[in-house]
Amino acid sequence: MHAIWRRDVKRRLIAGGLDVAALLARAGVLNQARGNGAIFTLHHVRPHRPRPLEPSMHLEVTPEFLEAAIVRLAREGYEFVPLSEIPSRLRSPGQRRFAAFTLDDGYRNNAEHALPVFARHKVPFTVFATRGFAERTHSLWWETLAELLGRLDEVSFDFGDGFERLDLSTEARKFDAFDRFSHHIAGRDEAAAVAELDQLARSHGVDPLGITAELVMDGEELRRLAAHPLASLGAHTISHRAISRLSAEEAAREMRQSADWLEELTGERPRTFAFPYGTREAVLARDEAIARELGFSIAVTTRPGTLDGKNADRLTGLPRISLNGYYQQPRHVSALASGIPFAIGGR
Repeated sequence: MHAIWRRDVKRRLIAGGLDVAALLARAGVLNQARGNGAIFTLHHVRPHRPRPLEPSMHLEVTPEFLEAAIVRLAREGYEFVPLSEIPSRLRSPGQRRFAAFTLDDGYRNNAEHALPVFARHKVPFTVFATRGFAERTHSLWWETLAELLGRLDEVSFDFGDGFERLDLSTEARKFDAFDRFSHHIAGRDEAAAVAELDQLARSHGVDPLGITAELVMDGEELRRLAAHPLASLGAHTISHRAISRLSAEEAAREMRQSADWLEELTGERPRTFAFPYGTREAVLARDEAIARELGFSIAVTTRPGTLDGKNADRLTGLPRISLNGYYQQPRHVSALASGIPFAIGGR
């Protein structure tokens, strides 16, 4: 079964589940699943422009959808708060439900397209910046891979058992190849695997660091963004590697040095941190403890869920709700904010 077919079936099932959750939420079912509020996460916010291969569409929403999401949440009674306010909110239940917005990686479109929407509605937000991206020393491997596979009909690569040829003659085979490379990067030393991919890309005329420079804000752009009264910056490591796969010493160094860099850049030390990838596999209890020991008041994952008083005891492992590019309907925002999909799925 090709990846593109599997993904399409999965998306249809999820969309159907969100539609059911929206109906249940409107009927007041499982109202307690909403908790006290939620943290929403985004990556790219930009008008959609078709590309030869789009395996990461889940990481992209339009400015129009972001605005619709804000309007929907406001209509449902949510108060928009900065991320730094969440600990006090969780320790003081009974207040109005809150929503906080975060954006990962520091994409330039966050300033170009998301900021005007947030400013129009007076919504505070946090951008989690990766030092290696801003300084053009590290590539965004998923963007490199999409560009590479999108322009080729075949490619040869050694996944560990010798070079093999991958047929990329159809979109389905390109998606299969994207998954194959992704699993390779997740299953090996991440830095070494990404370096191999970057070398392969350069051999086919794709410039990984050029892609980074095209997509991500540099230090000066981040400094200007941080000066906006609604914006704040959070740390997001140096290299964007999965923290769980690093030694404790290296994990602490990635977290600490990314905060050091932002403090030097803006004059203010960030108290918030986002774990790269943020999944259960990418974040251990050890990593939450390291974040706490380094002085971060909040660290966020991408484990899905709403927030309630129980999260006050685990502020360096908070869940977030992804606004996914495949589900850009206001009713889907209502369904996610209700917490019903996570309550039914056991989070």
